[in-house]
Amino acid sequence: MFKMTKTAIVTGGGQGIGQGIALQLAQDGFNIVIADLNPTTAADTVTQVEALGVKGLAVQTDVSDETSVNAMVVAAKNAFDTIDVLVNNAGIAQVGTIEETSAADFDKIFKINVNSVFYGIKAVAPIMRAQGKGKIINASSIAGHEGMELLGPYSATKFAIRGLTQSAAQELAKDHITVNGYAPGIVLTPMWDLIDKRMSEIHNVPIGQSLHDYIQSIALGRGEHPQDIANLVSFLASDKADYITGQTYVVDGGIRYI
Repeated sequence: MFKMTKTAIVTGGGQGIGQGIALQLAQDGFNIVIADLNPTTAADTVTQVEALGVKGLAVQTDVSDETSVNAMVVAAKNAFDTIDVLVNNAGIAQVGTIEETSAADFDKIFKINVNSVFYGIKAVAPIMRAQGKGKIINASSIAGHEGMELLGPYSATKFAIRGLTQSAAQELAKDHITVNGYAPGIVLTPMWDLIDKRMSEIHNVPIGQSLHDYIQSIALGRGEHPQDIANLVSFLASDKADYITGQTYVVDGGIRYI
């Protein structure tokens, strides 16, 4: 068994925002469990985590499946002394009109984006309760604060995550478990490359134009980087945030909606 004072689980930690969060929490001194569907990217992140002087564990996980999430949490608990932080980061985006979205695709995005948060909270809450405290941090989005064109089902999932965050915060407060969220804006990751490509097809504009237009709406004048989110998660995972719960913080550089 690895020895460590604190451990954090990051779902979808193999790339993008999740990887940025994992590396920041590793720098903060947490051992890191990377739960990701892609074992190759998960292992790569673990290599980077361990280069920072902490322990890492990669667990191939389908976050849309409760049995898989439960097995991942058991693996984390078997490897480390405690589970102090769970970052429910994993998610997908779908770009298109509501009318062209199939029922199957609608169900899929809810299973990955929302069910995974539900499963994660259920799995770690008893462990954190027994420990006497813990922190759960969930991924919402600016699209969970204001519905966005061509992101209807995605927006719906991110609104739902805010609701789960608030409800879980109320239920778990007596156990000294805080539940908060983060809402990224236009993050320069492969997900937004996909969004831009689909928007270019729908609006018949050059690839890159939609992303450029969104960035032009940002008060701070640049796209967002995973580190911008990781900095907030670092705070929410720390003792400095012990009196904060039920909140979902927008980190978007001051977007003026277009």
